[in-house]
Amino acid sequence: MSKDSNNAIKKEDIQTETMLRPDCWDDYIGQEKVKSNLKIMLEAAKKRGEFPDHLLFYGPQGLGKTTLATLISKELGANLRVTSGVNLEKSGDLVAVLANLEKGDVLFIDEAHRLNRMIEEILYPAMEARKLYITVGKGPAARMLTLDLPPFTLVAATTRLNLLSSPFRSRFGAIFNIDYYGLDEIEKIISRSAQILGLKLSDDAIGILARASRFTPRNANRLLKRVRDFAEVKNLEVINAGICNHTMESLEIDNLGLEKYDRKLLEIIIKKYDGGPVGLNTLAAVLGEDRGIIEEVYEPFLIKTGLLQKSSSGRIATADAYEHLNLELKS
Repeated sequence: MSKDSNNAIKKEDIQTETMLRPDCWDDYIGQEKVKSNLKIMLEAAKKRGEFPDHLLFYGPQGLGKTTLATLISKELGANLRVTSGVNLEKSGDLVAVLANLEKGDVLFIDEAHRLNRMIEEILYPAMEARKLYITVGKGPAARMLTLDLPPFTLVAATTRLNLLSSPFRSRFGAIFNIDYYGLDEIEKIISRSAQILGLKLSDDAIGILARASRFTPRNANRLLKRVRDFAEVKNLEVINAGICNHTMESLEIDNLGLEKYDRKLLEIIIKKYDGGPVGLNTLAAVLGEDRGIIEEVYEPFLIKTGLLQKSSSGRIATADAYEHLNLELKS
């Protein structure tokens, strides 16, 4: 496949993601308590003629944290500035972002747990007093410049709340946990996305996709697009249970939504370490994965489904994991 073809596919995927992203609060399905509290905070701030407090969202990947930041900026009629903790390695990176903020902007920092302590310390006065302190020069000739920042709202998102320092967390006016969605909510999201994409799905097909989605909207939309591909090749006007099951088998996704790497992790714990406990570093070495990937991507869903437990001595595969993998539980 040519480079131009790859770029075209990526552009189409981005356009599709944008189409499926909720454009208003009514289109955002799920997270009702979070939405309710956010609406109150934003409405109260507008009535007082003030700018909202800084906000922190935490929870697993793909649950809509970025979408919430987008809706907040739309509610405020503000520009949304987007960056990531990965892109803010040096103080100059953050200074450039803050120095270009305009009055009322919403600054969204994804993967906030990747911010180093030096970057956090630059954010403290920016968040509290809207001050940016810049050091010019080095050694004895160095001097400190102070730049006044316009009012802005920082919205940060993280999958690892425990990696944020206590002083950083304390500077947010509200902290919200974005949790996994209910099965009925995922089904509604799939139905909405299917309608936007002009697809017809049977009720059984929607149920299969929902159960395989890991209770996550991003996965639900990803699987819907893959099923669309298979259905298009088969020239199906209505996506049914058969084509959904065929798609899941091709993608090696089982009826609980576990993918190949999830099953591999559980099998290693069970077969190599008698079900655990086994330390995270050991698992990372055996799997050939970064421990952060295991903690952020693998574990949350496995723990949610009751297949994995965390203890002070390591990770343990539960009886449900043995049953799901058709392995014998040792007494």
